[in-house]
Formats: sequence, structure tokens, C-alpha cells
Amino acid sequence: MKISTKGRYGLTIMIALAKKHGEGPTSLKSIARENELSEHYLEQLIAPLRNAGLVRSVRGAYGGYMLTRDPSEITSGDVIRVLEGPISPVEGIEDEEPAKQALWRRVRDAVKEVLDTTTLQHLAEHDSGEDQEPYMFYI
Repeated sequence: MKISTKGRYGLTIMIALAKKHGEGPTSLKSIARENELSEHYLEQLIAPLRNAGLVRSVRGAYGGYMLTRDPSEITSGDVIRVLEGPISPVEGIEDEEPAKQALWRRVRDAVKEVLDTTTLQHLAEHDSGEDQEPYMFYI
């Protein structure tokens, strides 16, 4: 499974919102500027995140987007599934011989484990340097 720019930039949006959690709405323009990304592309990504109930929009001069839940309650797996679809390293796994099926299931489960146990809070703290110990991913 290869994570596309949709998943990567979607996580960038969500980490930025996690860092600002509790401070009010954050504009996509500021996220795009801080991360040197296309605001137009981020606008395309925020819609499915909003439809999935992960973010909400606030209108007005000081509007923008906010997380709907605490960053510790939203996992990177939640974001990736919304933007990329199901987590699966291989298509047609049921057509493989049993040994290969077992391998691909283990790979899938390991990736799911990492994504589903890594919260936006973890990523925001790690990104800002607040997390003193390096965050290790084991697959």
C-alpha cells in the first residue's frame, strides 16, 4: 500500500489543527502557507474530512476549521481511511495461496496497528519537539 499525497497532506492538515486545538478555527490558507502546499488542493481534501465528522468549519472573517474531537481521540488510521480507503497492502488476497495470504494479512495488521495506535496528539507533539523520546514505529 502506497500512501498518496491525499493521505500525506490530509495528515498535515490534521496535525496542524491538532497543534491549534482549543485555540479556535485555523484557516487552510495559513496551513498551506506554513507547509508550502497548495491551498486549492487542501480545500479538496478538507471536504471528505468534514463529511466524515473529523473536522468542522467555522464561517466568518476569523473562520476556518477545527477538530471535532480531542487530538488524542483521532488516529492517523481514521484520516488515512477517509482519504485513501481501506488499508490493504495487496489486492485480491483471497486468490493467493495460504502461505502468502498469511503474510499479507500480517503486513496489513502491522500497518493497521501503527496507524490505529498513533493519534494526532502523538504526531503533533512529535512534530513540535514536545515529545522528548523519539517516537518509534515497529512493523
